[in-house]
Amino acid sequence: MDKNFNPDKQHTLVKAVSISGTGLHSGINVDMTLKPANPGFGYQFQRTDLPGSPVIKADCDLVTDTSRGTTLVKGDCKVSTVEHILAALVGMGVDNCLIELNGPEIPIIDGSSGPFVDIIAKTGVLEQDAAKVWYTIDTNISYFDELKKVEMTAMPSVNYQITTLIDFNSPVLGTQHASLKSMKEFQTEIATCRTFCFLHELEMLLDNNLVKGGDINNAIVVVDKPVTEEEMGRLAKAFGRQKVEIKSEGYLNNLELRFANEPARHKLLDAVGDLALIGYPIKEHILANHPGHRSNVEFAKR
Repeated sequence: MDKNFNPDKQHTLVKAVSISGTGLHSGINVDMTLKPANPGFGYQFQRTDLPGSPVIKADCDLVTDTSRGTTLVKGDCKVSTVEHILAALVGMGVDNCLIELNGPEIPIIDGSSGPFVDIIAKTGVLEQDAAKVWYTIDTNISYFDELKKVEMTAMPSVNYQITTLIDFNSPVLGTQHASLKSMKEFQTEIATCRTFCFLHELEMLLDNNLVKGGDINNAIVVVDKPVTEEEMGRLAKAFGRQKVEIKSEGYLNNLELRFANEPARHKLLDAVGDLALIGYPIKEHILANHPGHRSNVEFAKR
């Protein structure tokens, strides 16, 4: 965001901008175009590959699945893995945007919001002649999930802040936290943080043919169990590599961490994207302990 950015005005894109890539779970190559939209339009997705090019609003009431990302469905129109593009739009101060797709899933690219932030920065953000309607609160709103050990609280605040804490009982990850004091820091501190998964989850996804667009460069893989040579060979094959190895810190050697607490920062990124489904920009301080897509969406509904 530039220094002349007025946070109390609505914003859209200067002009349309496109990016292409495969969907992580569908493996389908998708072209995505972000288009400018009028004040009050919000975020809407359009499936240009379906009859009548149906449109679906980014709305928490239309979420049907949160198992491996956030999926919106309305009638025959379905769009999966919406959280990273929504986080990029919020993080760059874009309020109104039509997201055109010719497939069922947002391209995963490198598993972060970074590539989307880059194209938004390239095309530019345009101030609109309309005041921004903020969603504010005067008392705390809380959400608990005993089973998943999730605790989320929104507190009154003069701007949008988020703090996330993760603890997966993993010796590799340990307890990590990340915080965003202002959306102005999103581009440099949060946007490039990639998704992560545990090796046992990855193997289950591979067994069930559920990660088709996965390239070893778009997820941090946490090795949480002893691994045989045979399993390492299978992983290398799945990722089209000669071989993969485990680093001393307990991560696969597919990539270098961009921040020591990159997993916690990615959880913060996901929360920004999922909470965009409230439908309004928010002024609150969110505390999210062990958040996931399901709890983020339930919290958004709350």
